[in-house]
Amino acid sequence: MKPALLALAALAFISTTQAAEERRATAADQTALAVTIYNGDLALVKDARRVKLGGGENLLAWREVSARMQPETALLRSLDGHKLTLLEQNFDFDLLTPKKLLEKSVGEPVRVIRAQPVTGVEYAEQATVLAANDGVVLRFVDRVETAIPGRIAFTSVPAGLRDTPTLSMLFKTDAPAASAYQAGTEHGLELSYLTGGLTWKADYVAELSAKEDSIDLNGWVTLTNTSGTAYPNARLQLVAGEVNRAQPEHRAIPVMMKAMADAAPQMQEESLFEYHLYTLERNTTLSDKQTKQVALLSAQKVVVEKEFRLVGGDWYYQGQYGDLGKSMKPGVFMEFANQGENLGIPLPKGVVRVYKKDAGGHAQFIGEDRIDHTARGESVKLKLGEAFDITADKRQTDFQKLAAGFNARGGVIESGYQMEIRNAKREKIVVTVIESIPGEWQMVQESHPHKKASANSVIWEMPVPAEGKAVLNWRVRVKY
Repeated sequence: MKPALLALAALAFISTTQAAEERRATAADQTALAVTIYNGDLALVKDARRVKLGGGENLLAWREVSARMQPETALLRSLDGHKLTLLEQNFDFDLLTPKKLLEKSVGEPVRVIRAQPVTGVEYAEQATVLAANDGVVLRFVDRVETAIPGRIAFTSVPAGLRDTPTLSMLFKTDAPAASAYQAGTEHGLELSYLTGGLTWKADYVAELSAKEDSIDLNGWVTLTNTSGTAYPNARLQLVAGEVNRAQPEHRAIPVMMKAMADAAPQMQEESLFEYHLYTLERNTTLSDKQTKQVALLSAQKVVVEKEFRLVGGDWYYQGQYGDLGKSMKPGVFMEFANQGENLGIPLPKGVVRVYKKDAGGHAQFIGEDRIDHTARGESVKLKLGEAFDITADKRQTDFQKLAAGFNARGGVIESGYQMEIRNAKREKIVVTVIESIPGEWQMVQESHPHKKASANSVIWEMPVPAEGKAVLNWRVRVKY
């Protein structure tokens, strides 16, 4: 196309755009709203509204969208089956404030309204805004002033400034044109887009029984909205799982739960592709700058097992050492299976906080741990802390180098170890001892039989009497 024709086409488009009268779609026009929140600060918003449109081209300002929307993901569709052809869209998130109004009015005339000091009668002067950076600079007819001498009155709001985040769209529609007696015909439209500023996480509260053999488990979803807009009466869904997202080419580098109350009906769960979708059974409102909690699940008398665990390293199997640890404290773990009639649903990742009632019936916090997404039928293991009344000493009792390796490195080493476990409790316990043995190894001697958990891991289940002790001895030959 010739340059002259290109210029004419551009002028025609500009004149058409300017000729289209802007229509507004506000939150008051909403007929349905759905929000799906993913892990990783991402949400999908589906906003349906009834809007008056004319035939042909329409310029529509869709107000009260998220201030953190990704405009390139916006999709407008007709709910009445009409064809929409999008010509242009603009995302206006530079919101109207007194400071922004001044900044956008640099070089423009304004009126400065002030009052007579004695009479209090107001009068106005014309001025031009010269600057509005670290302060205001105004040019009057006979002077320049650097402070605001009174109220400033503006003739209009500069283009591009909105009082709320707005997506303006220029599009064509094949809907019938309004008659001469109609200002426009209502159409059902839905705008969907991805946005940041909406996050969710799962929190679990577990109360351990007096016998420490079961828990009552409540799950909560904590929602946080910092997207810059509210989502009233929205259908809420949550997606648990790691959804892949294309990364940009250039990148810059607890609410404490009160007493365990009866939980509301849990959210409905279903599979979605390789993820899991949770749907709240009722609509809810997500206000801007708000954290909200809704019930996820409730399960009673979930069977748990408590474990005391001492885990060793592999470094002392390669050299000669003496004491390897004094008064070591075993970790306290609690494990339960995600199964059963009142559990057995995919658990989103989150933090599990565990409480137990004291002798007076008051719930006391006894530990917390973070879990990953846990499928139905899998086990959940929590580390709650370290045992107070159980201690252990470990030392190397013997070391022999049976054969040298190449360049005095490696070879065959045989070494002996002893662990003494003391129990100050008034009941007997079992302590799980886990040792990581490197290289090619052989257990030469041991005081208690071990289980081979993996190629380089052995486990002893050590019973320790009440207010007593137990001693574990083992000797191992390692080839490097």
